[in-house]
Amino acid sequence: MAKPPVIQLKVGDKAPAFTATANGGATVSLTDFKGRPVVLYFYPRDNTPGCTREACGFRDAHSRIKGHRAVVLGVSKDSVKSHDKFVEKFGLPFALLADEEAKIAKAYGVWGEKSFMGRKFMGMHRVTFLIDEQGLIQRVWPEVKPDTHAEEVLAALGQG
Repeated sequence: MAKPPVIQLKVGDKAPAFTATANGGATVSLTDFKGRPVVLYFYPRDNTPGCTREACGFRDAHSRIKGHRAVVLGVSKDSVKSHDKFVEKFGLPFALLADEEAKIAKAYGVWGEKSFMGRKFMGMHRVTFLIDEQGLIQRVWPEVKPDTHAEEVLAALGQG
């Protein structure tokens, strides 16, 4: 199990701005959602077991998340084409952003050393940020359990 990254961003910090291409080819910026909470979740890879469970958790909770006026955005290094297939295969109702050069991940401090089966490599850590209506970080989850994470996010939205 990889050690969680040391996240430099703290609750109350301004969320780093970004613009990226989402599944379907649309350009998405954080500023597009000013006035609404944003659930920004970073995940390692499309179509892997943990990432699929996490995405499907957000899919299944999506109507309740929208009930809080919140937007879900997933971010990985996968290409738009990969995201398109992932969204279609699992019926994901939210945007997945292609961060192929890890610029967004680096800005949020979630790109770093990981290890798997004794091999060390650079990769995307599974971390979620809840960004409030003013663009400030309201909550950070540096260690995410894919099976229950959407419910944790919903609980935090209910407190917001």
